[in-house]
Amino acid sequence: YVMRYHNITKDDMLNGDGLRIVLWVSGCSHCCKDCHNPITWDSNAGIPFSDETKEEIKNKLKEDYISGITFSGGDPLYFTNRSEITRFAKEMKENFPDKTIWLYTGFLWEDICEEEVFRYVDVCVDGPFIAEEKDSLLMWKGSRNQRVIDVKKSLACGEVILHCGDYSKLGKGMNAPAQQIYGGMDT
Repeated sequence: YVMRYHNITKDDMLNGDGLRIVLWVSGCSHCCKDCHNPITWDSNAGIPFSDETKEEIKNKLKEDYISGITFSGGDPLYFTNRSEITRFAKEMKENFPDKTIWLYTGFLWEDICEEEVFRYVDVCVDGPFIAEEKDSLLMWKGSRNQRVIDVKKSLACGEVILHCGDYSKLGKGMNAPAQQIYGGMDT
């Protein structure tokens, strides 16, 4: 089986720290109500993930201003994607040790934390998108049930450690990036 993807976003600011490359893979079993990307659910749709695709991503990651890569979709941990995402994450960490790897998944951390891929991933955003919990003021996630998890710290201590604490309680009427930039003043 060849993993498939729908798009590669370059210079993305919404799916992790800094400017990033986002690989939008095909395949998802969660099928969340009001998903922002339902076109990626079908694992047979999209473009085959090839050596040329990898080279395109590697060439972009060589840029100093790129902070890292984010795997999203679809779901990078959909059963047809796991082995290829794991191999590619390992390759990225070996070739670009100073770049961060983020992974979005609809699975819960407690059910996936022992997967090999997390040896290479720095941050995992877990849990399905729940439309009733949607909050546009949240940073890096779409609904309040999702968690932005510091993978290395969580694996080291055996419990979930959030990447940046509870940023959902920052200044009212201001999203978290604005909070950091403007020091908490309402805009």
